[in-house]
Amino acid sequence: MKGITVSRTGTTLWHQVGEALEAEIETGMYPGGSRLPTEPDLAKRFNVSRNTVRRAMATLEEKGLVRIEQGRGTFVHERFLSFKISKRTRFSQNLRSQGLEPGHELLGSDIVPATEEIAAILHLRSNDAVIFMRSRMLAEGVVVSLNEVYYPFRRFPLLAEKRAQLHTMTEVLAEYGVSDYTRLSTAITARPPTDDEARLLRQPRSRWVICTQKIDVDQEGAPICCSNGVWAADLVKFLVDETDFAPAYASGNNES
Repeated sequence: MKGITVSRTGTTLWHQVGEALEAEIETGMYPGGSRLPTEPDLAKRFNVSRNTVRRAMATLEEKGLVRIEQGRGTFVHERFLSFKISKRTRFSQNLRSQGLEPGHELLGSDIVPATEEIAAILHLRSNDAVIFMRSRMLAEGVVVSLNEVYYPFRRFPLLAEKRAQLHTMTEVLAEYGVSDYTRLSTAITARPPTDDEARLLRQPRSRWVICTQKIDVDQEGAPICCSNGVWAADLVKFLVDETDFAPAYASGNNES
């Protein structure tokens, strides 16, 4: 691509470079998932310093248009993942229905005593053993969320080992006789990420995350797990399946 000289008057140089790259991203010159040219290449193209390019890239990252991965380069963000929240929410099904390949990275697992809050949710006694797993969830190889989940140890021994072997939690739970499970509740909030969360999500600390707290139950209504999810807000939008609330509306309970 031939060099472009930006104006030396008026709008700051880094702003002009950022606007030019933003326009090229919007028109599809750089599609989602593609890597932008390197800092030296962009500096040569726009006839500016590398520091100016770096400032422009930081602005694009703040806008959620790109992500900067240390040692790998700058990548254009993929399209939004539409994540449906319903009684039978499944991560893998959500992605595959949109033509996206789901991925899962188990970051760690342990057997820990249940806190009073976790014990109350899972109908356990305080300090009963629970399985704690922390995972990173991906769409087409891109990290979209972090997940911390708790399962009753007595009911699901060796669950972490099975999760490492099988593709989905639905398959894992079937190994324990849980042929179906549903979502009891989902709470959604937003906040800035911690340093660790930003690093694992490959995003800047300045960009907020969406947090979900959910409880799943088996066919008998017994809680099987509770989890806390941290989602990259610029990569996902949540869709609540209104058909799940049809009975409440039908009964006339439609107070605002």
